[in-house]
Amino acid sequence: MRSVIMGITVAAALVFAQPATADTVSDWWEFANKLAPPGGSGTPDQMRSTSRVSLAMFEALNAIDRRYESYLNLPTGDPTASQDAAAVTAAYLVLVQHYPAQKAALDDSYAIAMQAVPDAAKREAGRLIGEQAAVAAMAAGGIDPAIVQTPYRPVTRPGQWISTPLPQIEPFMSAFKPWVIPGVEALRPPPPPALDSDVWARDYDEVRRVGGRTNTERTPTQTLAARYRQAFDLTPSMRLAADAPGRTPVQNARMFAVYQMAFDDAVMAMSAAKVHYDFWRPITAIRNGADDGNAATVPDAGWVPLLGTPNFAEYPCGHCTVAGALGEVMEAEVGPRPATGVRVAS
Repeated sequence: MRSVIMGITVAAALVFAQPATADTVSDWWEFANKLAPPGGSGTPDQMRSTSRVSLAMFEALNAIDRRYESYLNLPTGDPTASQDAAAVTAAYLVLVQHYPAQKAALDDSYAIAMQAVPDAAKREAGRLIGEQAAVAAMAAGGIDPAIVQTPYRPVTRPGQWISTPLPQIEPFMSAFKPWVIPGVEALRPPPPPALDSDVWARDYDEVRRVGGRTNTERTPTQTLAARYRQAFDLTPSMRLAADAPGRTPVQNARMFAVYQMAFDDAVMAMSAAKVHYDFWRPITAIRNGADDGNAATVPDAGWVPLLGTPNFAEYPCGHCTVAGALGEVMEAEVGPRPATGVRVAS
């Protein structure tokens, strides 16, 4: 039932959403995000859908307004072509290939957007450029057949039960062709702290005291910050940046494309590192603190974290990795980050 409701909601958004203060690029980027499965739960192909939409729109607009270097080596197009027609066509053709079940809604949205371009010659010239950009974007960023996808193997002693749901990190999540980095190993962090180290004992104790569902040490601000980070969503910030006065469609298209590429490469490297280190989560570590070989770690057999435990390894931090990458993208795009005046314990 939930999938049916989501499908109806997305279809309605695609057909009836009309530009307000933002440009066509922002609207279709948001359409792509609404269609994308949550949490990387779709097929390997769908995981790159929003990135390909963003890249296709950028390449189409950049072929008309040659302001930046082309990532896909797309040739320069007709400078008189409609930018709206080019961007919409590029996005539409990518989306219908990723989400054929949504074709009817996408067809309607595409028709409405193209009808809004009054000059037939400019509309047709833009359509041709958008088609080229879509073809080029669909050929980029796919699975690398040279990368061996090794299924996750739960580690246990023969005969001993362990929780059976497989991790949410699929083998294919580290098997894409990177957009920018040479490979996932290039960004692999050093190992987590050794279990017999003072650093491990310190971090363990802080998480046990401050990170539990019930405690007397965590401040209301820290609780609010933890819940905010769990609901991590930069879409409003991206839209705010895109709506800034003086920005052009090609600038916004490039911003979205770079944003998506940084996100993809960061997630790839982070996912590969999590699988490589396979480091236990706090709920496992703290309940088994008596067995980690460190006399300074105090076990708590009933400890429960404030937030739910994701079904994949702890290290490295996924939110931190992605937020760091996207923060750098946004700072390069809109300038230095503002001072907050609020410090939350890490």
